[in-house]
Amino acid sequence: MSNVANLANQNKSEMDEAQIRALEEHEISQGPLSVLQTAVRSGSQVLVALRNNRKLLGKVKAFDRHSNMVLENVKEMWTEAPKSKNRKPVNKDRFISKMFLRGDSVVLVLRNT
Repeated sequence: MSNVANLANQNKSEMDEAQIRALEEHEISQGPLSVLQTAVRSGSQVLVALRNNRKLLGKVKAFDRHSNMVLENVKEMWTEAPKSKNRKPVNKDRFISKMFLRGDSVVLVLRNT
């Protein structure tokens, strides 16, 4: 741990490839991306909130530091506003077997326990 703490304060241009890899692995396993790492290892589902106000519930197969994700067995959920004023909003969903999600659309990732 102290070795990784020393690396965190060091400039990446001064590190060798093994040190950079160790630092990145530590950041993924201990930082905010640990939710995705745990989901990949355990095969559990995550709920992903997107910028377009849609939600995705599915299994994460792979991800990167930008929160790009490969998801399987995804249920996409959203609410559609009614065309006329006196009707209620309608909840809709659809199933997607495999998808690639670009990380810049991700707002929030939650574990599904």
